[in-house]
Amino acid sequence: MSGYSEDELIDIQKRYKLRFPPDLAEIYRERRSVIPGDDFDWMQTPRVRIERMLTWPLEGMLFDVENNAFWLSEWVKRPEKKSAREELVRAAIAAAPKLIPVYGHRYIPEEPHAPGNPIFSVHQTDIICYGANLATYIRAETAGRQSVEAPEGQDASPPLKQIRFWSVFIGDDE
Repeated sequence: MSGYSEDELIDIQKRYKLRFPPDLAEIYRERRSVIPGDDFDWMQTPRVRIERMLTWPLEGMLFDVENNAFWLSEWVKRPEKKSAREELVRAAIAAAPKLIPVYGHRYIPEEPHAPGNPIFSVHQTDIICYGANLATYIRAETAGRQSVEAPEGQDASPPLKQIRFWSVFIGDDE
């Protein structure tokens, strides 16, 4: 199946209040999924599933705050009241670059709006870098499967970009 039209890309980004980084948009112009065989399609997947994917990072963090005593040292002292903790976590996530789902629980940060953002695997607060950019991620995710084109001009092993808020979780926040 061919990729999304410019009008479809604009509609998707408006509908979900996000902005695809240029290299992700480039892939979406060529094909409708980042990883071949994935059934995720921004135009066909039920909106409730997409919204669940978009809120997955927040919901996972809230779960760990309440059930696994997770609390970032950068935040104020851990509030006693659950509602205050939830409000603080929601505000922190709202201020952070939005994570855009690319495949399963793999996400690309919306910011900076430039090619080469890392891909994060997000499961609650267990967040790891799954690729330094889309090209390295696609190669890693599809190893042993059919060949797939990655965005042109992306280095095979570039330095990892620092992403406000999210890089803290992978230990690359210097």
